[in-house]
Amino acid sequence: MVNIDNYAYISKLKNINPSEKLFFALLTMGVCLGANSTVISLAILLIMAWITVQKGGIPFKVFLKLMLVPLLFLIIGVLTIAITAADSPVSYIFSVRIFDTYLGVSKTGIVSATRLLFRALGAVSCLYYLSLNTPLIDLLSALKKLKCPILLLELMNLIYRFIFVLMETADTIYLAQNSRLGYSTIKSGYHSLGGLVSTLFVRAYKQSDELYTALEARGYDGGEIKVLEEQFQFGKAGYIKAAVINIFLIIAALALRKYW
Repeated sequence: MVNIDNYAYISKLKNINPSEKLFFALLTMGVCLGANSTVISLAILLIMAWITVQKGGIPFKVFLKLMLVPLLFLIIGVLTIAITAADSPVSYIFSVRIFDTYLGVSKTGIVSATRLLFRALGAVSCLYYLSLNTPLIDLLSALKKLKCPILLLELMNLIYRFIFVLMETADTIYLAQNSRLGYSTIKSGYHSLGGLVSTLFVRAYKQSDELYTALEARGYDGGEIKVLEEQFQFGKAGYIKAAVINIFLIIAALALRKYW
């Protein structure tokens, strides 16, 4: 599994003010969701991919691998929109009759499903641009400046860290089980999977307890977790570039809506 945090620290865009990257990502995501256009969503997807790969230095295979994760779920979701039921097959491009009901795909359903698919992928690409080029500590620092609740930021920090700890632990257990032919048959696979889940739960509880003990030993009393934050220079250039790109996207969206 790709450790996103590792790529965030080696990204060429790491030293850019995280507030600028957060502003650009959220503004572009808002345009992508508000435009509701396949062309605009595809353009945003390509822009974010180009910035992340070419400017940030993130390998294209990594970005593509991450994009494939939501794509599998989205395909299943959009199929429910593309496939509809009706009493008559007149409006369908092709259909299947089941008793007195026709299940089929219409042109409107395909357009709606395609639009939703690229709309979601465009929004996800904005998040990947932000996460692959901004370490979590810098992102939390930018959110703190926006007056986000401290408790929410602490939970984000701890949950994010534990995701990778659990994934690494699960990979280690799976590798040990697989080397002992734990998944050679269906029966042994279910048995090994049950052992993996139960062991992972116990280890997660133990590690969380050890983490809280370590925090208490360093003076944590339920308040804010103090970390050393990197100082970034404030500049208007990043905000101006983000505004110009999104203004161009908004104009393009309005033109497409009017003439196409």
